[in-house]
Amino acid sequence: MPEWFTSHNGWHWAILGLVLIGGEMLAPGIFLIWLGLAALLTGALVGLIGLGWQSAAIAFAVLAVLCVVAGRLLTRHRAEEPDAATGLNDRGRQLVGKVFRLEATMIGGEGRIRVGDSSWRVTGPELLAGSEVRVLRVDGATLVVEKA
Repeated sequence: MPEWFTSHNGWHWAILGLVLIGGEMLAPGIFLIWLGLAALLTGALVGLIGLGWQSAAIAFAVLAVLCVVAGRLLTRHRAEEPDAATGLNDRGRQLVGKVFRLEATMIGGEGRIRVGDSSWRVTGPELLAGSEVRVLRVDGATLVVEKA
């Protein structure tokens, strides 16, 4: 092995970590950042414990796998959460769980509710006008409701 490769310290790993994080900024894909974090952690280990280059390489490999797995778990969880913009084109989904009053008596399991300045078709149990209903789900352009 070349001497420059085997004679290293924690700063080499820190610089590699910063280069990888910088690479993430140039080509975003949320992957290099986790490898950069693993390199920074490896640099900290080398600086604190004084690992040899073989041990540091193994520590980097293990930390890289752990950081990538943790990153995938964090980003997958965040992607499943609804954000503010999600409901912009799906107004019905914003109404699920909310309570409204029926405009007229439901006949044949169908009726209407007023939401702001719009009127929505609803289906559910037959109820009298003025009854409170809770939106259960959206079925196309129809809200499925139950007695609140």
